[in-house]
Amino acid sequence: MPDMLSLVAHLRAKPGMEQELVRTMTALVGPSREEEGCIDYHLHQSNDDPAAIVVYENWREMADLEKHFEEPYLKAFFARKDELVEGEIDIKFYTMLSDRDG
Repeated sequence: MPDMLSLVAHLRAKPGMEQELVRTMTALVGPSREEEGCIDYHLHQSNDDPAAIVVYENWREMADLEKHFEEPYLKAFFARKDELVEGEIDIKFYTMLSDRDG
């Protein structure tokens, strides 16, 4: 199996848009998990700051993630980014070094 690719994204909701950002991003979880190559996809909200959102995703390989970015529902989210997200989305890529089962 190729090296698994992890994506970690940090977002900050614009003031007053916290619930709408969470609602919009929650709608991405199911379809993303159904994509070929998606190992898991998780959405998190800070317990201390409801505007702080983190997405944690694992993909079989970069080609799968590149296809993910072309999905219409993800493009629709990015079209609304400036309405919902304060500043830029901080996206980092990682290669998983540990066995995900142990």
